Amino acid sequence: MTSAPDRLLRRLEWQVVRRLDGRLQGAYRTAFRGTGIDFDSLREYTPEDDVRHIDWNVTARLDEPYVRQYTEDRELTAWLVLDRSASMRFGRGGHGKDSVLVELAVSLARLFVHGGNRVGAILYDNHFQLVVPARTGRTHVLRLTHELTRPVPTPPDGATTDLAAMLRLAASTVRRRSLIFVISDFIGEVDWEPALTRLSHRHEVVALRIVDPVELDLPDLGLVLVEDAETGEQLLADTSDPLFRRRLRAEVDARERAVAASMRRAGVTSHRIGTDQDLVEALVEMVRRSGRRRPGGPAAPPGSVPVAPPGAPEKRG
Repeated sequence: MTSAPDRLLRRLEWQVVRRLDGRLQGAYRTAFRGTGIDFDSLREYTPEDDVRHIDWNVTARLDEPYVRQYTEDRELTAWLVLDRSASMRFGRGGHGKDSVLVELAVSLARLFVHGGNRVGAILYDNHFQLVVPARTGRTHVLRLTHELTRPVPTPPDGATTDLAAMLRLAASTVRRRSLIFVISDFIGEVDWEPALTRLSHRHEVVALRIVDPVELDLPDLGLVLVEDAETGEQLLADTSDPLFRRRLRAEVDARERAVAASMRRAGVTSHRIGTDQDLVEALVEMVRRSGRRRPGGPAAPPGSVPVAPPGAPEKRG
């Protein structure tokens, strides 16, 4: 008899991974590169070369332009930094933000190990942290699924989740240059920007914000009691009051602008995934956007087609 985590993994392999294989196949370059490049040799410059690869010291000595050649490390190590705080349990109909986080994390892990890459994970809230070392193989993904589906009681202490501490834990845990997915709703004070900036200086960081539509546009429900999932603070709100709805809309818009600005300043790629979105469509769009120019980085070389599932091997001509 199969366990619940095994049934979940099988379902996602069928509903998500197989569908992505059909949507993102063909002659392509992987959108997410290996963990680094090593210097290989020097050769004379040709008009087709990128001028950024010119070795100016050698060029000055030989009075002829020379470019540096590199060998790319194709093995990719991906890390999933997962916010499991109380605010992530918000949602309706049994498909809240925590459910989307689990399905998203398991699907990403399965996609990466399918390409022979390693995946690690950091499960975090204020009271419980677990580091799952980076490994490869389906058995490893099944272990991660077990950990993600195991309930973790979080006693209320009146404090919001310390996302900056979560990012610092990721920085101290992940030593080798890696691709890091930070999956969170990023609710709370935007005090995590310095920690995210430091993390992105060493690693390629992709921030995946999981949001519920109700958080962005509160429907008219009349008089309701609203409770902060993390602090326990309660508020009686009249959602049919036009003034209340305008003020709430303004606060939501200000928060969204602040979060987006912090992501840009930190130099990370950011995606917003709604709990009402189809996971396959969300992942397709994420991969396509990740293949474009990174904030502050060089443009993609002419002729490259960066539409590929994470971890897919590069086809060589």
